[in-house]
Amino acid sequence: MKKIIRLIVTTAIIIIVVLLFNTLTLSSKQVASESLEKISLPNDIFQNLSKGIQYPTISLSENAIPDSTAFFGFHRFLKETFPLTHAKLSLKKISTYSLLYTWEGTNRSKKPIILMSHQDVVPVDKPTLNDWEAGPFEGKVSETSVIGRGTIDDKGTLIGLLEAIEKLLEESFKPTRTIYLAFGHDEEVGGANGAAEIAAYLKSKGVQAAMTLDEGGFLAEDMVSGVNNPVAMVNLAEKGFSSFKLTVETKGGHSSQPPRENTIGMLAQAIVDLENNQLPYKMVAPVNYQFEYMGAELPFFQKVAFANPWLFKKPILEALNAHTTTAPTIIDGGVKNNVIPTVAEATINFRILPGETIESVQKHIENTISNKIKVAPVGFLTNPSPVSKIDSEAYKVLEKTIRSMFPNSIVVPGLVGGGTDARYFYDISDDVYRFYPIRLSPETMTRFHGIDEKISKENYKEIIEFSYHLIKRFN
Repeated sequence: MKKIIRLIVTTAIIIIVVLLFNTLTLSSKQVASESLEKISLPNDIFQNLSKGIQYPTISLSENAIPDSTAFFGFHRFLKETFPLTHAKLSLKKISTYSLLYTWEGTNRSKKPIILMSHQDVVPVDKPTLNDWEAGPFEGKVSETSVIGRGTIDDKGTLIGLLEAIEKLLEESFKPTRTIYLAFGHDEEVGGANGAAEIAAYLKSKGVQAAMTLDEGGFLAEDMVSGVNNPVAMVNLAEKGFSSFKLTVETKGGHSSQPPRENTIGMLAQAIVDLENNQLPYKMVAPVNYQFEYMGAELPFFQKVAFANPWLFKKPILEALNAHTTTAPTIIDGGVKNNVIPTVAEATINFRILPGETIESVQKHIENTISNKIKVAPVGFLTNPSPVSKIDSEAYKVLEKTIRSMFPNSIVVPGLVGGGTDARYFYDISDDVYRFYPIRLSPETMTRFHGIDEKISKENYKEIIEFSYHLIKRFN
């Protein structure tokens, strides 16, 4: 008995020593900040954003024809608002509505960089119109904010980026490396006709960029327990996207004589089975970077958990949503309340973790539900993106710029669950990152694709200043 007790005590001591050693050796990975020159911005920047918001460049569906009046109006607005940009940079339209600007560098030996945003926005639910502080396409400028659809996603970064370039041109700045501005028109429905075509065009021209930067990362405020400083999420990769239609076909019948296997009941059971048997949480790149970079900045007891994923990773992975998610999104079946339908269908959406694929998700579905149910991929599908590096020169420049702009921020590489146009640029770019300094909190996060989308004036100025300094540091 004493031997058992000694063994238990010895084991406990060893575990405690390992926990403490890993915790104490997990040091901060934040780079030092540097002072940046102050820049003065013109007074009309908020009115410019306001005007851009007033063009309802809405993407409704993959097959919908874009509203040419809105998009061409937006293009004219850009030309009128940023005259130097349109005089000094060349502009090519791709797929009629997407825009590719080229700012030629003075040194052809340097790889170019690609800076991205998208022109299109999501629709607004009409029943919510009265819940907005101002009309979603009114572009109201309040005392503190600019209000409207697109201020956060994604005209705020697009117009802010052009404000930075216009200012650099006013200062007679000439980049050493070529800069491409890629503004797709259909990101909200997959980007197949916009960003994908821009990337294909650049590939046909032999372009190989050092870095592509797009939306998809942000400054998180009050979103990480135990961390008071803003967390700059620089996302190195994104999950894949796939939807599958489940179809049940039976002979139907009268509701007074329901069969043992009811059409809708079979479909409902399949949905329950998928929700109860989801794909597992996994420690994969770049999730592992979040443990290292975030863990080092946490209070001691939280740091213990992040420093020792071999023991504590499960709840952290769940908090980070580090698995392929399962979400029923559309269901259809039945024509009358006393008729058992012959066909019922449901669409299930999956956001695929790196390391898994569209094919492996389909196999998981087929292994989980009844073989009497048909499974077929539907709509836009894409596998997870590759994972970009954190030791490249491009990442270091980006990281340094963020830390210098926001010295109290914590820069953390990560994985974005949503999709961005950046997915198309891996073939023509050494690394692809997702970050603009949009400040998001638990309250403002709901404004993404939601009610009362707005951006504070101070945050909008930060986007312009960040873009200005990033371009100068890369050149």
